[in-house]
Parts: sequence; structure tokens; C-alpha cells
Amino acid sequence: MNGTAPHPELPGRSLPGRFRGPFTRWPRGADAVLATALFLATTFLEEGPGDSLLFRPLTDVPLPVLLLFVLAGAALYRRRHQPVAVLYVALAAWAPTLGSSYATLGGVVIVALYSVGRHTDDTRWGPVGIVVAAAAVTIDGLLGSLPWGDIGFGAVVMSGAWYLGRRLRLRAERVVRLRKEQAAEARRIVTEERTHIARELHDVVAHRVSMMTVQAGAARMVAAEDPQGALEAMTAVEEAGRQALDELRHLLGVLRPQAERGGLVPQAGLADLPRLLAEVREAGLDVSVTNDVRGPLPARVDLSAYRIVQEALTNVLKHSGPGTRTEVRLRDDGDGITIEVQDDGHGAGVPSVSAAHESLPGHGIVGMRERAVLLGGSLDARPRPGGGFRLTAHLPTEGESNGEHKGEPA
Repeated sequence: MNGTAPHPELPGRSLPGRFRGPFTRWPRGADAVLATALFLATTFLEEGPGDSLLFRPLTDVPLPVLLLFVLAGAALYRRRHQPVAVLYVALAAWAPTLGSSYATLGGVVIVALYSVGRHTDDTRWGPVGIVVAAAAVTIDGLLGSLPWGDIGFGAVVMSGAWYLGRRLRLRAERVVRLRKEQAAEARRIVTEERTHIARELHDVVAHRVSMMTVQAGAARMVAAEDPQGALEAMTAVEEAGRQALDELRHLLGVLRPQAERGGLVPQAGLADLPRLLAEVREAGLDVSVTNDVRGPLPARVDLSAYRIVQEALTNVLKHSGPGTRTEVRLRDDGDGITIEVQDDGHGAGVPSVSAAHESLPGHGIVGMRERAVLLGGSLDARPRPGGGFRLTAHLPTEGESNGEHKGEPA
């Protein structure tokens, strides 16, 4: 929970929103405008002395050349869907004009080369098109008696357009792949966390039902009044408790990847906060706690509240380091409890994970949010304006827990 660096548990936070230009927002309209602009440029502009551009009247353009310009411009509109075909159409239209004042389709060829690199991974005809374009530049330069430096620069521009498009395509593919991997990792974390929660709830309920079974058996043994009725009633309670325990073990035991616990033991709760605070203080964390929660909590809420505080303090120690000033506040809201953990982010750097914390469960903010959502609550975590990090969770103590995962991507 370092205020100076992004959390690695937050998929997507390392991928900020990118600027979306007109070619991304309105691809068809933008391509139509681009094709029209290049058609007008090739038709009405020609190269003059000293690399200047001169206006050329439409009447000065022969009809066959004008048809070639129209063909190349119209083909450019399909540059996203058929980039290789567009490139060869542009090259074919350019070829008859090489060496003349009408050889102005070079801009169309450059855009077509870029489109090949950007919108297709063709490894055969795309590179061939680069060679053909470079050869066309060379022929046009030789026929126009251009210096070799200008010819070489033109060939570099042609190949550079393709290379730029290819680099942008590969980068976009990496971004998409990374987002998919992060989404898959988030789903894996949520699934594993739900399994972990199910195991813990299994042990909580199993412990309570086991105690009920033991108490019912003892009551049956000491019943003094109406021995026969008490015997039958307590026998039924004991048998019902045993059946419930067996069914619970059968249903939730499916979620256990392996037998991990040798016996039934009570799970942690807010009553264990002093022990947890002693452990993190021993690791170097400067932590204070304000606990205004009164009265017993439902077992699932008590367990989840403790795990959220535990994971939050672990994140502070992991991301800010020893010496970080941390405050933990727990308050009763009537219909639930609110947990707030905030730190100043001014620790001594990322520490080595001590033995006291190597076994701490959870997967950071994704796991904590999953715990809150399963109870029908919510969790918010974000950097503080003045530095550090703040985590706020609300866990309802009444109503049904949420069986469907409605958590938003962290």
C-alpha cells in the first residue's frame, strides 16, 4: 500500500487510457477523408524547382493518369481490410507515371506500406511490396536525374513507413495480450480466494456444529426430567448435527485441493487483532488501532474483517516498509462495520518478507474486495492525496451474503 508506486495486485493500473484519435474513433470516415485528401494532392500538386510544390490545373492531367489517381485513391479506402492488395494497386498505378511530372502517387504508396505493417502480419507479399516500392523510387529518381542521396532517402522513407506500422501493430498486440493475461490472473486470484474463503467457512461451521453435537450428547446423558423424551429429542439433535456435519464436509470438501487441516479449530476474528498487531510491530510497522465495534459479529463477518485488516497491514509492510505510520479504524455503523486502514507511505523501503508474514493468506486488493463482495459489502482502495494509501471496507452484518461475484476489476 505504498503511495508512491502502483500496486502489482491491481490488474490494468499499469495500462493507462490511451489517446484515441479520429482514425480510432471513426475509422471509416477518417480513411475516406485520407483517401480523398491524397487523391486531391496527387491530382492538383506537382513537384517544382527546389523541392517546391506547384498547383496543377485539372485540365493538365491526362484522362488515363486521372483514372490511375482515382483507382489508387479509391483503393486506399480499403487499406485496413485488404492492405496488401491496396499496396499493389497503388504500385501498379504509380508504375506508368515514373519519371514524369505525374509520378505523384508516392504518398499513397507510403500510406499503403504503413497500412501493410499496421494491419496485417503477412510475411511474404508485404516484404516483397517494400522491395518493389524501393525499386520504384530508384527508377523514378534515375529517370528524373535525382542525386543518389535523395533516392536513398526515398527508399528509407518507404521501408520506414512499413516498419513504423509494424511496430505499432506489435505494440498494440502486446497491450491486448497483457490485458488478457491480467484479466486471467484476476480471475484466477478471485477463484483461489473464493476457495480459500469456502475452506475457512467450512471450518467455522464445522466447529460450531461439532460443539452442538457434543453438547447435545452431554445433555442426553444428564437429562433428569422425562428421561425418555429427553433421550429421544437429544438423540435426534445429535443425529441431525452429525448429518449436517457430514453433508457440509461432503459439499464444501470438494473445494479443498488437499487435506490441509488435521482437526477442527476456531478461525481467527477481531479478537485476535492484538496478536496480529504484535506481529506487525515486531516486523517494524508503526501501527495504531481504534476499535469501536461492540458486540459479537457473525462468524463470516468476523473472519473476513480480520483477514482484510491482516492483508492490508501486510501490504503496508510489503510496499512501504518498516517505520510506516499506519492507522487502523473499526467502527460499528448499525447495519454493518467499516474498516479503514491508511498509511503515510514514508517507510524505510520494501523489506524482506519475514517468517512471521510468509504464511499470510490473500492476494492483495483483489482478494480483499472479493471477501467484501461475497458478504454483500464493498471495498475501496486508492492513494491518498498527501502520500500513502487508504483502504476502506464496509461489511454488512445483516441480510444475505452475495453469492454472485459483482466486484469490478481492481
